[in-house]
Amino acid sequence: MKDTFTRRNALRAGAGAALVAAAGTPAAGAVWPVREGEATPKLCLGVPLQAEEARLRHIKQIGVDYVLSGGPPIPWREEELRAHRERFRAHGLELCNLMIHGFPNTIYGRPGRDEEIEKVAQSIRAAGKAGLPVVEYNFYAHRLVEGYYEEKGRAGSGLTAFTYSRVKDLPPLPDVGAHSLEDQWKNITYFLKAVVPVAEKAGVRLALHPNDPPAPLSRGSGQIMSTLAGWKRLISIVDSPANGITYDCGVTRELGEDPVEVARYFGSRDRINHAHYRNVRVRKPYEDYTEVWLDEGEVDMFAVMRELVRLKYPRHLYPEHARAIDLDQTCGSPKPYYPGGGSVASEIYNVAYARAMLQAALSQ
Repeated sequence: MKDTFTRRNALRAGAGAALVAAAGTPAAGAVWPVREGEATPKLCLGVPLQAEEARLRHIKQIGVDYVLSGGPPIPWREEELRAHRERFRAHGLELCNLMIHGFPNTIYGRPGRDEEIEKVAQSIRAAGKAGLPVVEYNFYAHRLVEGYYEEKGRAGSGLTAFTYSRVKDLPPLPDVGAHSLEDQWKNITYFLKAVVPVAEKAGVRLALHPNDPPAPLSRGSGQIMSTLAGWKRLISIVDSPANGITYDCGVTRELGEDPVEVARYFGSRDRINHAHYRNVRVRKPYEDYTEVWLDEGEVDMFAVMRELVRLKYPRHLYPEHARAIDLDQTCGSPKPYYPGGGSVASEIYNVAYARAMLQAALSQ
């Protein structure tokens, strides 16, 4: 059949051209579909170290090749880490990041911290020998999860909200106590000066996750990573690529900051050692916000992805905190620790959205 010119066909052609121009086209000679490369973000998902084969198969089925997990008790052993990596590799997955924990005396500045730090150092050395590129950690005196509550989103889906006024007067926990902001800075400085040189020698990058929620006080304790100024101060304590952050565009917006500018600041200094990808609506910075679906919050998720691609950020990007949907309950998915959070079924949405953003950004 002959093509004939009509106003409708012309409009269709023009709309199609506009969409291509807006999304960008692959570079000359590029092979479609565009995938992760050596100098691009790489999508990952979190799993338990002992995740069942069905769970690992599911991750591969939705196109994810990298996983992260909580680490075993410290000190880690090289052979133990190698065994975990090999188990994941048998399912086509690379273990890219382990969260290290088990050093409360270090966080609180109590006796016994030197012994803990030595165990952390042993663990970092083991990670390097086993080929694990990133070790992530938290440095909270207390995490104010008591302020989370569920809010209903579109069609009754679960969202995770936080309001500081609900929990700002909670007293310190007896086994934690209250720790001033400057004391926390002294404790993290002591820790970093001991472990960053070890990480450098081991070829491992350390990634400190921001305080989340980023409330001013958490049961009476200061929070070193609850402001952008704090994030910047952290990387100045020991000037090394091994001393970096987990860049989280959602938490960045919770602070009232511009996620693209913040990504540019840390990425241009090679201090983004891990990244989280989520969206929020903020009513009051630091104190009152809701974690929402990736497509409906205040963060321009495509602009964030485009900036990470422009920076040639080469490490891993976790589209985390999936929203709760009915299907998670009917298929027996495990329940997250945070209210309004989803699980295995809803993370498919997160991965698909992040994959589309990444492919579009790589195609420009």
